[in-house]
Amino acid sequence: MSSGGTAVLADIGGTNTRVALCEDGRLIEGSVMRYRNAENDGIGAVLKHYLAEKGTKVDAACVAVAGPVRDGAGRLTNIDWAIDRPTLAEATGAETISVLNDLQAQGHALGHIADDCLTRILPGQPASPQSARLVVGIGTGMNAAPVYRLGERTLVPPSESGHVAIPVQTDEEMRLLRYIERKHPAPGVEDILSGRGFERVYAWLCDEDGAGTPLSAQQIMEAVEAGTDERALRAIEVFVRMMGRVCGNLALTTLPFGGIYLIGGVARHFGPYLTTGAFEEAFNDRGRFSEFMTQFPVSLVTDDYAALTGCACHLSELP
Repeated sequence: MSSGGTAVLADIGGTNTRVALCEDGRLIEGSVMRYRNAENDGIGAVLKHYLAEKGTKVDAACVAVAGPVRDGAGRLTNIDWAIDRPTLAEATGAETISVLNDLQAQGHALGHIADDCLTRILPGQPASPQSARLVVGIGTGMNAAPVYRLGERTLVPPSESGHVAIPVQTDEEMRLLRYIERKHPAPGVEDILSGRGFERVYAWLCDEDGAGTPLSAQQIMEAVEAGTDERALRAIEVFVRMMGRVCGNLALTTLPFGGIYLIGGVARHFGPYLTTGAFEEAFNDRGRFSEFMTQFPVSLVTDDYAALTGCACHLSELP
């Protein structure tokens, strides 16, 4: 695909799948269509329908899956779809097939996202174009993946970072961890850093206060906008601090001097609160390494089609 050609791309989420075409490594404007997963029998059916409607033959296919990918096969946690090379080849007739985790696709998109789709959270310091980067996704779940440039190739190793243990450094964070453990033994990071996790943070504050009723994430944010619930603002601060804590740990693990990129619907909703100081304070809270932490730029990605762009970029690098 590095020499060009037409490809079909798909970003397979837990609820919806976006499909698009690309030509010579670039998305074709106006080609993106959305399909509800529950209304289709599998990714093969979705791609067949899409290509028939477009009247297009393709040379390659690449899909991004919101779930683990191993040996060219992906798995969604809430729907029984076969997502593998044979299925994609049969549906598309393409000779070149690739299956990526959705965070891997987002990683391949870095460097190809328009400036107006990036919001700077922390300035960091200038770094080499070959410096490692890190993409952190917070939405229905949480995950992260490092992004490396090796010559002219991009390497994005898969990861399941959302299931590592929750980092705690304060008495308050320990109480939150113990609260979550009551119903979720051995909880992972995404048990806090996700839409459901935000609801748990609010419910924990109700428990701490001995008052109040747990709310949905939407209800909490509506309460913030209405200015009617001080506890909702506290929940946001706890959540944002944990974002900073986790991103700081990941930064020390992968040393992404090229930048940390936050993606996902939940991360976007918290965008206005990432520059209030709580995120930066927790991110830099590393004792004698606090000054070291100021080297890492942090940005929020607001491009809806970044995973599709990443699929196109990945195909363009294949021999």
